Amino acid sequence: MKTMKKLMFFFGLIVALVGCKNDSITIIEDAKPLVLKVELQKRVNQDNTFAFDLLKQTMEESKEANVTVSPLSVSIALGMTWNGADGTTKSEMETALKMSGLTASQINEYYKIMQTGLPVIDPTTKLSIANSIWYQKDFGVKSDFLSINKENFNAYIKELDFSQAWAKDTINNWCSAKTKGLIPTIIDEIPSNAVMYLVNAVYFKGIWSQKFDKKNTTASTFTNEAGNGVAVNMMHQQDTLGYASDEMAQYVDLTYGNKAFSMTVIVPEYGKTVSDILNYLTIEKWNETIGNLRQREIILHLPRFKSENKFTLNEPLKTMGMPTAFTENADFSKISDARLMISRVLHKTYIAVDEDGTEAAAVTAVEMIKTSMPVIPEVRANRPFIFVIREKSTGVILFIGKMGNIEKF
Repeated sequence: MKTMKKLMFFFGLIVALVGCKNDSITIIEDAKPLVLKVELQKRVNQDNTFAFDLLKQTMEESKEANVTVSPLSVSIALGMTWNGADGTTKSEMETALKMSGLTASQINEYYKIMQTGLPVIDPTTKLSIANSIWYQKDFGVKSDFLSINKENFNAYIKELDFSQAWAKDTINNWCSAKTKGLIPTIIDEIPSNAVMYLVNAVYFKGIWSQKFDKKNTTASTFTNEAGNGVAVNMMHQQDTLGYASDEMAQYVDLTYGNKAFSMTVIVPEYGKTVSDILNYLTIEKWNETIGNLRQREIILHLPRFKSENKFTLNEPLKTMGMPTAFTENADFSKISDARLMISRVLHKTYIAVDEDGTEAAAVTAVEMIKTSMPVIPEVRANRPFIFVIREKSTGVILFIGKMGNIEKF
């Protein structure tokens, strides 16, 4: 009887231990794809074209060695602003944002799906996307503009007294909270003629599906774009990863969590530059390259890195096709009856990559100001003047003269 009790005790202990062991094992299933309608998939290609163009233009404008932008953040912030544009201003914003062949409702539907679908596609990866609209106290904002951004962008809308010192802190504190403190401020000062800020914040934290072993990280040298060697901590991994290559570069795909998200590392072939790659990678070539990624065993050497950037994107966006939005000729009549223009598009990013994964954040703020009232020219020919009579189609002048003295007749 005692022997039987001992056997039952050990059997129960084994079952308990096995049960505990099984409880500690987390099986991560591969992500289920986010299925989009054909026209919305087209919008993804447009947004990706915008991404490469934004990086190229920001690199050209900033001349900084390290340039990180969040095209999703910029696209969303400008997408909210676009809902208030009209006429040439709206069409130019569509050019810069690569919007074509889609209705306004389809474009807003795309933004809504991205913001609701992306954060939940991988439970093991933290992704949050938040929007807000802050406007000057007593400034008349059209309700339709606020409603469409509330409905499609889930924008937090708040009226503030911009003349108060705490107004800037209120907006900055919102940005800090939405980026887990990685981007504590976005606005340095609020100009006296500022009436609205449209703000997007993105936070991302992903753990590699296949982590780098910290024991394999070694001191190494990275040759920078000036040709100088600098000391880095180089991570090493030999594993089965997504890989492709062509005459321009090697492409390695590192996945996070349940493989819904990944980082594609593009290393130019010797003799090629990053600019060469960006000029080579049209959206068609990019899609082809991603389609050519194949799982194979490779040895990867990747430096740990961290980068923080701050840009004013006015010039890159003008170059990309939307100059009028930054002038007194801007038409944002769907926001307010007051004449408005974009004064600044402020953008900050943070990214850190190590053996465990990646943490990144971005904030984009579109600053709207009231333009000065249009001046109605007043002309008084009450002093000597010149006159010209011409044929307009050819330009030929028929009469030209100066009137230095006028007699009543």
